[in-house]
Amino acid sequence: MSSSANPTASTAAKLSVAPMMDWTDRHCRYFHRLISREALLYTEMVTSPALVRGNALYLLEYSPEEHPVALQLGGSDPVELAQAAKLGAQAGYDEINLNCGCPSDRVQSGTFGAVLMRHPGTVVDCVKAMQDAVSVEVTAKCRIGVDDQDPEAVLPDFLDRLQRAGCRRVTIHARKAWLQGLSPKENRDIPPLDYDLVLRMRKQFPDMHLSVNGGITSLDEARAFLAQGLDGVMIGRAAYHQPWDVLGQADALWGMDPVRTREDVVALMLPYIEAHLASGGKLSQVTRHMLGLYAGRPGARKWRQVLSTEAHKPGAGPEVVEAALEAVLAEAA
Repeated sequence: MSSSANPTASTAAKLSVAPMMDWTDRHCRYFHRLISREALLYTEMVTSPALVRGNALYLLEYSPEEHPVALQLGGSDPVELAQAAKLGAQAGYDEINLNCGCPSDRVQSGTFGAVLMRHPGTVVDCVKAMQDAVSVEVTAKCRIGVDDQDPEAVLPDFLDRLQRAGCRRVTIHARKAWLQGLSPKENRDIPPLDYDLVLRMRKQFPDMHLSVNGGITSLDEARAFLAQGLDGVMIGRAAYHQPWDVLGQADALWGMDPVRTREDVVALMLPYIEAHLASGGKLSQVTRHMLGLYAGRPGARKWRQVLSTEAHKPGAGPEVVEAALEAVLAEAA
């Protein structure tokens, strides 16, 4: 089967929440979806060996309410990635994304992630194999280059190869990845951002859907990039730590009015939490993603304090969240 663009994911990519290891799990995504109906949500990176060789299909579990939701895969073997993509498509994901940007040591040892910027031929083979295996859109997320590469030469060549392979949507993290000498955390902050290069790529590849990622901290910044002609903006840590500031008004980008308050979101999380606990889960597995809901607002510290100290206790349930909300409302009154 050839890859065909999924209009839901493509439209939603105007604003997306970045795939973030240990953060954007299914509980986080469910919470984010309650705040924004339109933004595109990504899974944490799931490796193709885990799915194909490890049979870790639980990594594909999600709630139907999360749509539009994209699966990000890590890998470098075309056959294995095709199998993993097929599993993702069968699970109902709206998009399959290939990670060409993660700089972690674990990813490097597996010869995928940002190191793939050095092997564009392999990326093309992987993308083609994935496209042949699924009918949902296959996309990529990359850096502007790695180590001593010249982004001015590397990035346009990389995008050209992807475009000729039939990949029409790419998210570009506007920093190099330094695979030697910098930790994954340092790779998110130290290499300088080059937004101008990404903007030039938008003009050079008018038929591609290009999103920018890296260092974007607010919805206003996202609007500014869209106004300059980019097709989409991906926000990571800011969307996680200040979810309401980024996602609470995000639906306006699609001409939609917000329909919920923070308190509505909390109320809607309670039955989800109850179901999670009934299945054997722990309260903290959900509430750790909710700590930033009141960031910058009266009562934010009390909200975090109650959830942080009480959610880990044995037997903790929805009443902890209700108590945290009461504390917020009392302080704001």
